[in-house]
Amino acid sequence: MRKITVGGVKRRTGRVLQRAGTVLATTPQPVAPDDFPASFARWARSRTNRLKALYPGEWKKQFTAKPTTSRVAVVVHVHYTDLVPQIVEALAAIPVQFDLLVTNSSGSPVEIDMAVMPSLDRLQVFDIANHGRDILPLVSLVNAGLLDDYELVFKVHTKKSAWREGHADLGGSGDEWRESFFSELVGSVENVTRVLNEFASDPSLGILTSTGNVLGPEFWGGDRDIVGSLLRRIQLDLEPDGLRFAAGSIYWIRGFILQGLRSFELSASDFDAEAGQVDATTAHAIERIIGIVAGEAGYDIRDTSTLAGAGAGTEEWKRFTPEFERVPRARVFPFYLPQFHTFPENDEWWEKGFTEWSNVAAGVPLYPGHIQPLLPSELGFYDLAKPGVRDAQYELATSMGIEGFMYYYYWFAGKKLMQMPIEDLVAGDGDQPFCIMWANENWTRRWDGSEKNILIAQDYDRVPAKQFIHDVMPLLTDPRYSRIDGKPVIAVYRITQIPDHVEVVEYWRKAAEEAGLPGLTLLTVDVGTSMQGIEGDDLAEHGLDAYMEFAPHNMFWGALPREHRGLDPRFEGNLLSYRAMAERAEERLNTEPPERRYPGVMVNFDNTARRQWQPDMWYGSNPYTFRRWLNTTVSAVADRDRDQRVVFINAWNEWAEGAVLEPSQRYARTYLLAVRDVLHR
Repeated sequence: MRKITVGGVKRRTGRVLQRAGTVLATTPQPVAPDDFPASFARWARSRTNRLKALYPGEWKKQFTAKPTTSRVAVVVHVHYTDLVPQIVEALAAIPVQFDLLVTNSSGSPVEIDMAVMPSLDRLQVFDIANHGRDILPLVSLVNAGLLDDYELVFKVHTKKSAWREGHADLGGSGDEWRESFFSELVGSVENVTRVLNEFASDPSLGILTSTGNVLGPEFWGGDRDIVGSLLRRIQLDLEPDGLRFAAGSIYWIRGFILQGLRSFELSASDFDAEAGQVDATTAHAIERIIGIVAGEAGYDIRDTSTLAGAGAGTEEWKRFTPEFERVPRARVFPFYLPQFHTFPENDEWWEKGFTEWSNVAAGVPLYPGHIQPLLPSELGFYDLAKPGVRDAQYELATSMGIEGFMYYYYWFAGKKLMQMPIEDLVAGDGDQPFCIMWANENWTRRWDGSEKNILIAQDYDRVPAKQFIHDVMPLLTDPRYSRIDGKPVIAVYRITQIPDHVEVVEYWRKAAEEAGLPGLTLLTVDVGTSMQGIEGDDLAEHGLDAYMEFAPHNMFWGALPREHRGLDPRFEGNLLSYRAMAERAEERLNTEPPERRYPGVMVNFDNTARRQWQPDMWYGSNPYTFRRWLNTTVSAVADRDRDQRVVFINAWNEWAEGAVLEPSQRYARTYLLAVRDVLHR
């Protein structure tokens, strides 16, 4: 018998956007009082932009460097060591390879009989103080990135819940309650196989608990104010009547729902001192929040009574084995800003050494909890002129299912700017798919593409736009250049600004064929009529193949009320609803198939760093709402041939506009993990 004893210690530059339209009636939540540890006001006052670890520092010495191959994890919190053997025995029923992560607040060593669990691959045990019940230990695992690799998690803890016997509305003893979780959620190989089959075959299932343990708003208890305060951290409004959560904190759950908790920036100071509470603590609030954010991400919460016969006789569960091949559901291309290196023109226009980071660092918060400046984390303040930076970006992107980047390409009457990153890419031998969008507007001092304060203009009289195709031909003929239907993809930001653009486009196509290409796939950004964009179904008349969506362009702009938000009195910009934009976009995608259109989503848009007091600023972006919008968008192209399942994201690294998939100090990898969750669903 193999036993292990462990533990036991006591824009893009230059972007003109249409002005805000409909004013939404959403009333902002009042700032919660400072009478509980997780108060929003307290968090907003005390947070800093310092990069910090939100988990016990001593854990770092225990991290396993070798990547896992498991797609399933079991998270066990141990406070009562006498219940560990029962949990270990229950885990023996899991038929797929899994990793076991144990947090131990008992103050005593924990004995884990690994031989009982034949599918166990890796075990890690972390000691932690008895603080925050089983929830702070779970959050600490999330904050440490220890759950990032897993698609599915079984969460369990040594539950006794003696208070249960005296509860007016919930029957049974704590022991009976615990037994129902074990017998229904694990219990036997047949049970677990049925659970895994359901998760594998029903992509809408997010959380599965035992019978009778999905509760609603009648069980707010004393947690409503705490939940509302915490939700403000990720810019979600509390909807009291919509509460659904898994009581008891023992369930199977999609990995992303837990991974996204990193966006709450929770720390030990947010949790109440242990005093035997049965309600009205941060731990109880997070129990409810997990259900709320699951719904916001587009997931259902169900109990095992819904599984009657589900998945019987099928082998869908094998998708959770390490050898099951993952194929992304769509071809996703985030936009890529190449201004993170110095070049002579920026030195002249601004100051020597200017890069996009100069803009990013200048942002000042405009309201309590406003994350300005938005700063990078694991990739740091990189310089694209240094080797290895783009390799690290591509490795991270492709690990999340992203196919390649669409680079903003700056060409002004034959003069190129910021071309170094893409030219280095082409000169190298790395396997990095890419394509370009010609950002054909003026470059201005206000970063708005207008006719004022121009630094360098688009001058089509001096060098005709026909010449553009010859300058980019070495890119288009590169075997790594991204194609649709075998034809290289070129997007043009504002096609109607090109004089005689129909004739120009026809010339480009002929030039591509003469260069040995099968043609071009030409896209126009759907910028809307306010920016002289093409409207309707007359793309062919303009010589174009399809629209490319570039949120927030030509999407719903819903202005939010400004009262009671604590806005700086100098603010003169637009305050808009991200959630309303996402919901309108989803409604359109669900009712109008995106014909001759490649849809897109945005991570966020907030150009405070560039415009400070006059920004366009969307409120409400968070990884869960983003995940739902992206999932709806990917599903809208699911019936197309694979080559045509193209979706664009604004953006990979638009740091000064808040449109960032890259890991940040505020959100870590959560937006990227949302992408992976959608694409590998």
